[in-house]
Amino acid sequence: MIEVSGLTKRYGQLMAVDNISFSIEKGDAFGFIGPNGAGKTTTIRMLATLLRPDAGTATINGYDIRYDHDQVRAAVGYMPDFFGVYEGMKAWEYLDFFASAYRVPAAKRPGLIRDVLELTDLTQKRDAYVEGLSRGMKQRLCLAKTIVHDPEVLLLDEPASGLDPRARIEIRELLKELCNMGKTILISSHILPELAPLCNKIGIIEQGKLIMVGSVDEISAQLEGGRQFRIKLRGRLEQAREFLLRRPDIAEVDIDDGALDALYRGEPDQEHQLLAALVREGFEVSSFSEQETDLESLYMRLTRGVVS
Repeated sequence: MIEVSGLTKRYGQLMAVDNISFSIEKGDAFGFIGPNGAGKTTTIRMLATLLRPDAGTATINGYDIRYDHDQVRAAVGYMPDFFGVYEGMKAWEYLDFFASAYRVPAAKRPGLIRDVLELTDLTQKRDAYVEGLSRGMKQRLCLAKTIVHDPEVLLLDEPASGLDPRARIEIRELLKELCNMGKTILISSHILPELAPLCNKIGIIEQGKLIMVGSVDEISAQLEGGRQFRIKLRGRLEQAREFLLRRPDIAEVDIDDGALDALYRGEPDQEHQLLAALVREGFEVSSFSEQETDLESLYMRLTRGVVS
């Protein structure tokens, strides 16, 4: 659905986006992760045809962002990181304005507006003035605007930025619903817990360079070359650590918070032998579980905290 190849954007001497390439399949939720100033917004604005790349290109549903502007804009819903100023306009008028901009026929607009207000839980705010809405409601209204023409692809730039915890949860639930509807979503953020429950793929960008792309599990496997197990014992932690380190299928073992974290590099489906060996040696195992690698740990290991 989205194919990015060598996309590059420079502002004077600053390389904002540096020759990045990735692809997103139909129905994917792609988390675009990086610190402020990493190049996320510039990339999204190029995909939305609001900036012209200096080199490289991208296609959205087969349409080239450099030449097929009308077709790309019809296929895309773009949610910027800044809501804008719409004083004196009611919520329904705001949506009607954007539906008109997307050439939705006038006869269809009332029904569409009713549907997106219901989806974003803003029906009761239909006649409220935009400037009087809370930050969280404005973000939901902006998301309603983004989907008013029923696009196949959503480009969401920091949709939960500046929201309080409850509003962030509400936006996340809305995005889950859009995922369930089969939308292809690219969502940028530097707040990692927002993306973990949503995204099946991630791309990590720093200083304009795409450091790594893939699923969390794929990136974790590339970094670690193995799987992480957490083992809780009734005492004898140091002896158990030394025992595990003598095994060829264990790369490293750390003691953390009264448990062992072991990096297993043995054959798949043979990890039960590790547990059996501990029991045979007389160690009292109270729990043995594989640990999922989270976005925050991957992000910290891959990035250096540098911005453009």
